[in-house]
Amino acid sequence: MTQPQTAAALAGLRVIEMGQLIAGPFCGKTLGEFGAEVIKIEPPGAGDPLRNWRLLKNGTSVWWQVQSRNKQSVAIDLRQKEGQDLARRLIAEADVLIENFRPGTLEGWGMSPEELHRLNPGLIIARISGYGQTGPYRDLPGFGVIGEAMGGLRHLTAEPGRVPVRVGVSIGDTLAALHAVIGILTALYHRRVHGGAGQVIDVALHEAVFNVMESLLPEYSAFGAVREAAGSALPGIAPSNAYPCQDGWVLVAGNGDSIFKRLMGTIGRNDLGEAADLADNAGRVARVAEIDAAIGAWTQQRTVQATLDALSAARVPAGKVYTAKDIAEDPHYRARKMILQQPTRDGYTVEVPGIVPKLSVTPGTVRASAPHVGDDTEAVLRGMGLSEADIATLRAKEIIQ
Repeated sequence: MTQPQTAAALAGLRVIEMGQLIAGPFCGKTLGEFGAEVIKIEPPGAGDPLRNWRLLKNGTSVWWQVQSRNKQSVAIDLRQKEGQDLARRLIAEADVLIENFRPGTLEGWGMSPEELHRLNPGLIIARISGYGQTGPYRDLPGFGVIGEAMGGLRHLTAEPGRVPVRVGVSIGDTLAALHAVIGILTALYHRRVHGGAGQVIDVALHEAVFNVMESLLPEYSAFGAVREAAGSALPGIAPSNAYPCQDGWVLVAGNGDSIFKRLMGTIGRNDLGEAADLADNAGRVARVAEIDAAIGAWTQQRTVQATLDALSAARVPAGKVYTAKDIAEDPHYRARKMILQQPTRDGYTVEVPGIVPKLSVTPGTVRASAPHVGDDTEAVLRGMGLSEADIATLRAKEIIQ
């Protein structure tokens, strides 16, 4: 586990996380890594469903060990009025509230932004949902994969004419979480520097995806051009593709003008490298099939490593397609501290991703392993002023765990 070298950048910031699964908790995780106190409210019993997603060790998902590090777990039944009252007391003393429920859920619990701001005028409320808090689709259920489709990404992730495929991870949820982090930090800056009050950050999954779709809409607006799936190629940029080797695939990005010349020299095709019409990207795009065929013919005669060695010597950007095993064994990941040995509360140690971004003075840290359900309920409630008798009564009513 890493140890803090100086005061954490977000030390003193109190965050209440009421989300579950991916988007809201990834937002809380990111803030927690840079020093925020993150109190996660989850339902008694099973807790956040992510605890049981994908591969489990000792009955708990190893994904949970990443998503919930640096957090405190307070198990409160928010369906009961007394549980809602406890949540309001916690929120009254917080800087930030994160939630990723369907729109209207907070309001149904008597925790609308208006009510919460009367309780805590400086509160920053980050709301992550499928379609946002307004608009005709507001009340539709939305998961990350639907946001990826509506945001334009899924249409592009395929080989031409074949079924659109997943990116492989819940990228829509994570993009929404990172946009929420940006919104929270922006709102905190406004509150502190400009004397602003609290505000609501409304993040829709599909909008977070749409925001990174580059020239997709301007090309349609200006030319009526609908970008289509292009497999591993980068449409309109050449050459940039995946090419077959004897034992796998290699990605080559030779789309800079001088890089292209070096690439063609390396593969023995100076005729292409010196061709006047291929001196810029527009010309190369017009002949991209010919260029790709030439590169592929060269790579097929070599192993992945031999290909990478030759291209590295020529200063041509290239890389292999990494698996989890490749990542775990790569010395660069280790040197950059992107693989951490993280103890768990179940008594074993697991390797987990490091922290991004890397700050020189106030780097992110892992200060605590992921909690069991309700590990911190009593400590947090005592900090709110509840007595042992109060806590015992709430537990007897099954309002807390």
